[in-house]
Amino acid sequence: MDDNTHGLHIRQGGPADAPAILAMLDSAVAWMNARGNTEQWGTTPYSRIPGAVARIDQYTTEESPFVAELDGKPVGALVLGSGPGPQTPIPPADEPERYVRLLVSHREYAGLGIGAALLARAVEETRRAGVDLLRVDCWAGGGGELVAYYERTGFTPTDRFLSGTWPGQVLARRVG
Repeated sequence: MDDNTHGLHIRQGGPADAPAILAMLDSAVAWMNARGNTEQWGTTPYSRIPGAVARIDQYTTEESPFVAELDGKPVGALVLGSGPGPQTPIPPADEPERYVRLLVSHREYAGLGIGAALLARAVEETRRAGVDLLRVDCWAGGGGELVAYYERTGFTPTDRFLSGTWPGQVLARRVG
């Protein structure tokens, strides 16, 4: 899939993309911290969190990763699974679903619609699989900006949850 507006290309990812995804996650933590947000992902670079490298390795080998590239450089990533991950304290849906396990874009390229293009690819992949339900969960803290972002891309809030002190929101989108 190509986003003709900005020359964005989205391709299937794999294990070789793990270092680039980890670098994007590390830069996202630094960006959030610079804006005063230390609650969403903490202050430790993502790649140094116990289990994080193994999680990304698993995502790139056992799930469906997609990488957005601009001029051949990875600038965003999305991982689709068949249900919520083990770190999400909600049950799978009572119907087949695809679940956005990870969505990240490189902050240097903010405003180019990378996340929206990756979510559009998730919709396309969900339809291609013959599945009608696409879900995602996100941090519901702060001013709710992340929940609002997903709402702008066609998702509807469903279940709220608390993981320790971390407030989360599940959102769903029908794609059929």
